[in-house]
Amino acid sequence: MSNETNALRPEDYAEPRCLLGDEHFGSAPEVIPIPQQRIAEKLDDFMSRRDYAGAERHLLYWMEEAKLGHDLRGELFLCNELIGHYRKAGARDNALRFVDRALALLRALELDGSVTAGTTLVNAATACNAFGDDERALALFQQAKTVYEEIPDLSPKLLGGLYNNMAVVCTTLGRYDESHALYDLAMERMAQVRGGTLEQAVTCLNRADTIAAERGAENGEAEITALLERAYDLIQTTDAPRDGYYAFVCEKCAPGFSYYGWFAAAAELKETAESIYHERS
Repeated sequence: MSNETNALRPEDYAEPRCLLGDEHFGSAPEVIPIPQQRIAEKLDDFMSRRDYAGAERHLLYWMEEAKLGHDLRGELFLCNELIGHYRKAGARDNALRFVDRALALLRALELDGSVTAGTTLVNAATACNAFGDDERALALFQQAKTVYEEIPDLSPKLLGGLYNNMAVVCTTLGRYDESHALYDLAMERMAQVRGGTLEQAVTCLNRADTIAAERGAENGEAEITALLERAYDLIQTTDAPRDGYYAFVCEKCAPGFSYYGWFAAAAELKETAESIYHERS
């Protein structure tokens, strides 16, 4: 059966445009914006089918187009997507290369204090944490926190994600009191978001890890068990749609349950994720 989202588009087969054109020597280059919304929709389609190679080709194609079109904002958008892609793939050098480029673009575009700046800083910090540079990650999270908390009416989802990820870094650095304070803020913000129960489940599992690191799994057993129970209930009763993101969260949370001996729950979450991915493939 044909599906419009799966139809071939130029970026799936065409070479990027040649840089040589009819720009006048000495004039400011014309900016040709890339179609960010369409790129994001196509990327979601790749990810929902776990076509990671296709997602990478898609993003790198449009990166070349953004550069050729002198579209720095489009390039920043793609840097953020590529940071996330390479972080999940465990490709350290590629992820950190795009972290550096994204931060340079923030300066070039003079986006200090904007939502885009905060989001980019969070993304960069999360990648640094994933690859073991926790001090740099915490510094970037602190910058993002300053930006986000000064923006009126900022989406609580953005703040919740920041607090949760920053708490993980604080745990790695042994700053447990800060971690717990940030988890409280994350839970509070995500309670205001439709479907935020999925993020709350992730926060519960992260907090269980913090307690285990702080006091040991045996000494913290009662609290860890309560957090696992809550996380499981949140995933099962969420008002979020059973889509690709729901599958991603199930897949992400399964190892946490398995680590603490909840093997049946972990297997169930993996099976749910596989079923959703299969339906969308």
